[in-house]
Amino acid sequence: MSKISKMLLVACCCIISFNLNAQVTGKPVNQKEVKATVVQDNCRFTVLTPRMIRLEWTEDGLFEDRASLVFVNRDLDVPDFSVTKQDGWLLIKTEALTLKYKIGTGSFKKSNLAIEGQTGTKKIAWSPGQKNNGNLKGTTRTLDQIDGATPLEDGILSREGWTLIDDTGKPVFDNSDWPWVMSRDEKMAQDWYFMAYGSDYKRALTDYTLVAGKVAFPPKYAFGTWQSRWWKYTDEDLKALVEEYKTNDFPLDVLVIDMDWHIVNLPEMYDGKKKRPDQAGQGAGWTGFTWNKNYFPDPKAFLDWTEDNGIKTCMNLHPASGIQPHEDTYEAFADAMGVDPESKKHIPFNITDKSFAKHYFDIVLNPMEDEGIDFWWLDWQQWNNTDIPGVNPTYYLNYLHYTDMQRRDKTRPLIYHRWGGLGNHRYQIGFSGDTYNTWKSLQFQPYFTATSSNVGWGYWGHDLGGFFKGKEEPELFTRWIQFGIFSPITKIHYWAHPEMDRRPWAYPPKYANAMREAYKLRYALIPYIYTMARKAYDTGVCMSRPMYYESDEELAYKYKDQYYFGDDLIIAPVIDSLGGEMASNKKVWLPKGKWVDWSSGTLLEGGKEIESKYTISEIPVFVKAGAIIPMMPEMNNTNEKPVNPLILNVFPGANGSTKVYDDAGNTQEYQQGQYTFTHVNSQSNRKKTTVVIEGIKGAYDGMLFKRAYELRFPLSHVPEKVIVNGKELFFSKEEKQGTWKYNGVNVEAIIYTHEYSVHDKVTVEVTFEKEDIELINGVKGLISRSKDVFEFARENHWPDWKYPFNNFVHAAQTGNRVNLNPKEAIKEYTLLQQTYKKNQSEIELWSKDHTKYEKINNLLK
Repeated sequence: MSKISKMLLVACCCIISFNLNAQVTGKPVNQKEVKATVVQDNCRFTVLTPRMIRLEWTEDGLFEDRASLVFVNRDLDVPDFSVTKQDGWLLIKTEALTLKYKIGTGSFKKSNLAIEGQTGTKKIAWSPGQKNNGNLKGTTRTLDQIDGATPLEDGILSREGWTLIDDTGKPVFDNSDWPWVMSRDEKMAQDWYFMAYGSDYKRALTDYTLVAGKVAFPPKYAFGTWQSRWWKYTDEDLKALVEEYKTNDFPLDVLVIDMDWHIVNLPEMYDGKKKRPDQAGQGAGWTGFTWNKNYFPDPKAFLDWTEDNGIKTCMNLHPASGIQPHEDTYEAFADAMGVDPESKKHIPFNITDKSFAKHYFDIVLNPMEDEGIDFWWLDWQQWNNTDIPGVNPTYYLNYLHYTDMQRRDKTRPLIYHRWGGLGNHRYQIGFSGDTYNTWKSLQFQPYFTATSSNVGWGYWGHDLGGFFKGKEEPELFTRWIQFGIFSPITKIHYWAHPEMDRRPWAYPPKYANAMREAYKLRYALIPYIYTMARKAYDTGVCMSRPMYYESDEELAYKYKDQYYFGDDLIIAPVIDSLGGEMASNKKVWLPKGKWVDWSSGTLLEGGKEIESKYTISEIPVFVKAGAIIPMMPEMNNTNEKPVNPLILNVFPGANGSTKVYDDAGNTQEYQQGQYTFTHVNSQSNRKKTTVVIEGIKGAYDGMLFKRAYELRFPLSHVPEKVIVNGKELFFSKEEKQGTWKYNGVNVEAIIYTHEYSVHDKVTVEVTFEKEDIELINGVKGLISRSKDVFEFARENHWPDWKYPFNNFVHAAQTGNRVNLNPKEAIKEYTLLQQTYKKNQSEIELWSKDHTKYEKINNLLK
């Protein structure tokens, strides 16, 4: 081929590219990518962002423009860059980087290629072969049968401030309506993506998802709680279980039905007492696609019942054995695949065969989805390879299941499966596997979950409580649930051991009550969680993320078991046993700024390590000062009723703002602009705080057009005056629109507005009777601790007149007295702070001579 012909072919290739952000169809770009490319000899450099460059070299000068498993989009705005040649070197400069390539020297190596630059205060100097020693890791395929920590794969973030992702030779997608994976041409080539970001990790993730596709946006119901157990449930058993959730006041959204929904045992599967392998060589009955009519006589009626009760269904699949002769769909599937049904030969599972995959969905799965199955738990464990080199079945099953739902456009796509490698962030949610029921397992999961955001895998669903049987500890299960409440997905799952029970209400009352309150808090936070999920979709920055995303201080890397949960909350779950004490010590590092310990109602100064104690009912949650946290009223499931009123928690310590997101919840119309944002701002000036709720921006089918607002002011004094849109509201002990009240136990004012059009601006002005927050700082925690001491004394049958316990009873009732007479709040809170220290000293003194008081003494220290 002549040099001119080669150049023409290269130019033609340059205008072919893909955008798989929609995860289904490819589309050619106009001239954007051409304008972003620099071709020199057999090299092509594509400036994707000021911080990211694609570097290609091929032996024949023909470059790859199809989407790969990882990189699916180059339809980007062209960043500013310059191209010059100096002393035989090609120089490409952006605002962040300078790339130097020695012209005419062939493939990339240390001697002919270098990239330099500076992002923030961090200087970058890279050349091929250079080790990246500061990788902050990503995730791993599964935690199956792991008890504690396990090594993680490298992620795309590093303390070195740069990352190189080698995409050389990786499979690509074709240009069909349903893009299909295929091998690249075999030839000598290099295909690299270089990213430089310094310590701006969030910017790196945004850049990554621009070219690797957006983080999946699950339907709203996925953020409710999930129930799952490997157990031989009948339809009546599952109905009773759902009713138990309601009866015991635990909300529930997702019912996960493990493998026994399908045929597991048939006489022909056995040889005497021993089970035969099936025709695929797998355990007979492990794979199945046919309802067990003994357990589910009328599957459609059962699925109608779950839908009528607000429950979504997820069904377990182990598809490795393909379609066996006993399946209801065998005859139709065999015909479609050109197999004689009379032969009774199984149709092997081959997910990269497009014909097989199409029939797998059209004949087997889609009809069951039409009956009411909402999504599949693909419990794939069998092998790591397919017929196409470089394509593992985990990745490809995720892709196909997700995009099949997307193509059918019935609901928002959702697949529950393991991590399949880079690029799989487009097709979540992740099943982390069958872990052990131990403290070690719990201790690893906060770090594991947050760190997975380094590859965009932001939605792990863990087996809360552990899958395999260990020592059954109510305390362990409670702490696991509390971590799960502040995890992306909250799911109980456990195996078929008769002595295991993960029904939270079946535990002793103090644990059951703690878990119930945690469940209710999860549901209250759905508007905040859903807003942060949308933000992950828009930016690539996942909900649960490490501390170093916000601060490059050394302590941000040291504290691995605490994490951001969205923009405004830091979670430091208790992951160690009480050890017989009444509260656990928890050491936490807070970044610079002010933070509110939500549990104790204490305003704290950050930039340092702090240590506090947390009882079994308390979760260490730290709220950024000034944050506005949206919440919703109590519900049995996320779609029980519209969010009315919208609850806004306005935290003290700084001015604040937020944008509350919403959409239809389970459709794909958000991609066509059908969604809303509600902007909320707060400003405080001495005793007065003004909150402005702007009129809603946007629209979607089914949205509310009128709603009320409930504004809560944690750690606040009693109001002197409340004005909403120019009209004064007055105090009431009842919760009713157009009034305000004061919660003396939580130390917060609450305002209940009337209903307004969602398009109207609502201005709430609150003037508090005092400005000094120190008068009430930590009072909520003092009341709570006094209750703990009172409860301990009561459990041990100590009379309340016994000094000093009577004083703690009086302290414990402080909040209730304030509820009865809010005008006495300052007097009551001041007395509480004065007497609490005295009571604390008395207990410490008594504990020296009475060992039975030592637990209380340790609690109060």
